[in-house]
Amino acid sequence: MQPDTKVVATGSASPVLIKGTQESGTGRWSVIQVPTMSFFEYCELLNLDLPVLPEKLKITTLAHKTQQQLTQIMIQLSKVQNHFNRYLLVGGFPELAIADNDIMAQQIMREDLVDKVLKRDLPSLYKIRNATELERIFLYLCNVSSQIVSIEAIAKELSGVSRPTVENYIRYLESVNLIYQSWPISMAGKKILKARPKIYIADAAIRNAVLMDDSLITDPVELGKAVETAVYKHVAAFYYQQATSVGYYRGGRKNKGIDIVVDYPNSKKILIEVKYREGAPISDDDAISILSQEASASIIVTKNANDFGVHKTNTGNEIIRIPAFAFLYLLGHAEKCGIRGLDNSLQRFL
Repeated sequence: MQPDTKVVATGSASPVLIKGTQESGTGRWSVIQVPTMSFFEYCELLNLDLPVLPEKLKITTLAHKTQQQLTQIMIQLSKVQNHFNRYLLVGGFPELAIADNDIMAQQIMREDLVDKVLKRDLPSLYKIRNATELERIFLYLCNVSSQIVSIEAIAKELSGVSRPTVENYIRYLESVNLIYQSWPISMAGKKILKARPKIYIADAAIRNAVLMDDSLITDPVELGKAVETAVYKHVAAFYYQQATSVGYYRGGRKNKGIDIVVDYPNSKKILIEVKYREGAPISDDDAISILSQEASASIIVTKNANDFGVHKTNTGNEIIRIPAFAFLYLLGHAEKCGIRGLDNSLQRFL
């Protein structure tokens, strides 16, 4: 117990608190970011019939399990499979998760986000005179979530908005945890794309609420964006207190890419490719196949429950195939089991 400790919970005002900690000296404040709920936490909140899994189940051990063991694990994980699409729609916000009317909940969220955060809180925090420009930029980023963005392209698309304004507003949006910026990471000395970030909306539900697009579940392209956004959010949230970077790779002779690269100091990287589509094929000239020998773990996040197992490359390296709902659930399960740090982290979990 620490009776002298005070806890302050903030929303959009977090940049002010962080600035205050820097000005008041170290040791007095500890800033802890609280992301939206993971898929595992969502399932717990709704009091679902949860999978019964071995404690601290590691994905890397799946390659060494018998087919019977793998079948039993997937039977357990399949208990939450039917809840995954709704999680993508309402995201990790408790009030949306427990709402009886998903459409009404999203409308309320959109009004809160636009009217309070974009039109009131951010302009007040950063002395923004034109909140309409901020709203236009955020709407643009919602449309391109999971894609590499060009500041010049955004400024050109939104005629009348300067490049410095775009850069500043993206930084502001990141400061209040509405977006993530994922930066390129080099692999095995290979040349990478020049430093353009991938942008991810912090929670798929934010994107859905802002765009008001009800085709998410039926449009495979939009569904793929939502799943990659959810995967990045889970991995970035898991690692945010660690001395590591969570970025992406694109480069090499054929300019191919890997969606998510976990770059931990003095250790091999973790490679994650999201292929949320039927079959989720892997070819020997895919970047993740070529670079898997340089990684501590390589993972393909797939769509269907039967896309579960191990793919061997032509060089003998193993790439783990696991459906998105299972990957996200296991990551949250590992976090609850207290897996943290390099020796106790995703490095070990994966």
